[in-house]
Amino acid sequence: MSWHVATVVGTRSVTPTARALTLAVPGFAAALPGQHVDLRLTAPDGYQATRAYSLSDTGQDERVDVVVDEVPDGEVSPYLTRVARPGDQLEVRGPLGGYFVWHEDDPAPVLLVAGGSGVVPFLAMLRARRAAGRRTPFRLVCSVRTPDDAIERAEVDSPDPGLDVHWVFTRAAPPGWPAPPRRLTTDDLVTPGFGPDDGTAVFVCGPTGFVEAATGLLTGLGHPPGRVRTERFGGA
Repeated sequence: MSWHVATVVGTRSVTPTARALTLAVPGFAAALPGQHVDLRLTAPDGYQATRAYSLSDTGQDERVDVVVDEVPDGEVSPYLTRVARPGDQLEVRGPLGGYFVWHEDDPAPVLLVAGGSGVVPFLAMLRARRAAGRRTPFRLVCSVRTPDDAIERAEVDSPDPGLDVHWVFTRAAPPGWPAPPRRLTTDDLVTPGFGPDDGTAVFVCGPTGFVEAATGLLTGLGHPPGRVRTERFGGA
């Protein structure tokens, strides 16, 4: 798949460490919710660095929307979160991936389990569901360190028929939150209508350790491994 020249046309901070970017990409075909792209930067001396980022929105040709969470000492993310401005150019390849994808004509209930910035591909799924006017049952379980780390929380929490959202805070919870800070547990994943016997499509995204732990909980509850799709990330 060929590389496309992309121009930054919009940026917006979404957490203290994460930034949403919109790129204009001539020749880029509309993606499916859950797909990702490769972004490539080239230094003045010719050195190149490439990283994969999930799309946060889909459905439009020649446009790429991503949310980048800064990786300490990273080669690519600090530039995208701190430096990139409208008019800057980089390269894009994609859309990529056909496994970790939600299709709007699939009526099965959907359980989304996110760790930190693993919520980004699920934003694309939620936005696609809303844009298509679907009422497919969705449940999003999102584990983050603190409320400040919750990407697009206001949008995620906005009323949406058929969507149920559950937050888990691992380091600090909001004032008055009914549960103390803790890690994801089986109880967070047990909800009527989204169990193994409901034909639930399950998607898990986050850091490798989180994905492995969440997948273990889900399969322990009886979700067939073939219906638990995973996508993991980590520093390069």
